[in-house]
Amino acid sequence: MRGRLGFSRTAVLVFAALVSDLVAEDAGAMTESEAGARAVISETVDEVLAVLRDKSVPTEERIRSLEQIVYGRFDLYVMSRLVLARNWKRFSEEQKAEYVEEFKQYLTNSYGNRIERYEQQDVEIIGEREEPRGDVVIQTKIRGGEFEGALVDYRLRKQDAGWRVIDVVIEGISMVSNYRDQFKSIVSTGGPELLLEKLKEKNAAGMVLDETAAKSQPGNSVR
Repeated sequence: MRGRLGFSRTAVLVFAALVSDLVAEDAGAMTESEAGARAVISETVDEVLAVLRDKSVPTEERIRSLEQIVYGRFDLYVMSRLVLARNWKRFSEEQKAEYVEEFKQYLTNSYGNRIERYEQQDVEIIGEREEPRGDVVIQTKIRGGEFEGALVDYRLRKQDAGWRVIDVVIEGISMVSNYRDQFKSIVSTGGPELLLEKLKEKNAAGMVLDETAAKSQPGNSVR
């Protein structure tokens, strides 16, 4: 039986990629947008590696540092809204604010306890492309470690503060779509109240989420 608030291999790979070395191939001719988005991924990896490699800092402190990096480079508000899709309108303004904060903590639980399992992986940028509406996808491949050869695409959107990640697609599985599938059934059953209740329960327990979550259909469903 798959957990209703489970966690998939997708998110494991997302953060495995995030905490890996970035080895760029010859970028070739890139647009200004592609170059800007690519730089964000490269800079993020450098910052994360600096935290992971400093074993003199207590684990909890490093987890907090990683949170700040992720919060600064990922647009978690946009991700949260994309996950809910049409159900976003069912939430009151107060519930939306509460949901975004709980979702951020929900993600933290998924990777925080994996900090000591860091391996010396590399991530090779293998391409970039512009998408409709101005989004840019940075395509990477993991080299070495548990996820050798895994394809990881980061989708970024230009915001006032710069390029921010709004979705990650692992081996054709969209992180946003994966969570959307999980949360949709909960909201359909018990409305926003039930989803918030479930998220709070998981977060209060500090749980690393179950990896038996239902997988979404392949592909990036961000709109």
